[in-house]
Amino acid sequence: MRYTKPTTTIQDQIKLLESRGMLIADPAEAEHYLSNISYYRLAGYWWPMQADKVNHTFKSGSRFENVIALYNFDRELRILLFDVIERIEIALRSKLIYHLAIEIDPWWFESPQHFKDSNNHSACLASIDRELNQSKDTFIKEHYAKYTSDNRRPPCWKTMEVVSFTTLSKLYANLNSSVKSKDIIATERNTVNHTFLQSWLQSIAQIRNICAHHGRLWNKNLPGRPKLLPRPPAPWIVNVPPASEHYKIYVHLCCMKYLLDAISPGHHFASKLVALLAKYPTVDFHALGFKKDWSAEPLWVK
Repeated sequence: MRYTKPTTTIQDQIKLLESRGMLIADPAEAEHYLSNISYYRLAGYWWPMQADKVNHTFKSGSRFENVIALYNFDRELRILLFDVIERIEIALRSKLIYHLAIEIDPWWFESPQHFKDSNNHSACLASIDRELNQSKDTFIKEHYAKYTSDNRRPPCWKTMEVVSFTTLSKLYANLNSSVKSKDIIATERNTVNHTFLQSWLQSIAQIRNICAHHGRLWNKNLPGRPKLLPRPPAPWIVNVPPASEHYKIYVHLCCMKYLLDAISPGHHFASKLVALLAKYPTVDFHALGFKKDWSAEPLWVK
């Protein structure tokens, strides 16, 4: 089957939405948004408004202004989470650099004997080499210029500063359980042991990539499924979402808040999140996995 749908103008896109039942109070404003945000990017936000997802007709009362509110909410949520994830990422870098350099040596990441899966380790090294080659950082360039006879990569306190969060999380997850630093890092984050922390980091790294590429978080089936602590040593949530809801963003936000409490005491993530939700009252927060009275949970009032 060949794709035969023709190219449509923005004016035709507006007429199509109206013919399908979308209420557009200000066509000029709709034209402005559709000319700056593509039709199919916005489609992810009006998809739940459709009564018939085959013929793409909308439920009664579906408004274009509510689509834009969802889009703006999602954009601001990504900006907020990018700040949170940055703190988690930088803290992970620091811990991996310090603890493993002390326990093993500054080139621990190069040695296959410290990792469970050799193929995974080889893939990480390939990613590290790409990131080192692409780095514009002066300290990397100066290292290679100065230590020309050293065929090793730069030591961890240099190399780990240029690798991606995804690579960091994979390195951590693939470390042998016999490496003591793996559980030390987890304990310092109040996640008891590496089993829990590594699943959280992998999920957060995936969300970080969605944010970096301006993807949709609202009503998104997220790929990661964090393994939750049965008895967390720090404040947590009482109303824990069932595993069937772990694809929604709420449980991931809880994991981020829990880690941030250990990394950056005195942060304002909770108050900023409450303010963001209050700013967009038309947003269906059940689509994000939020529970009633979520802000009164021990985790969020701390």
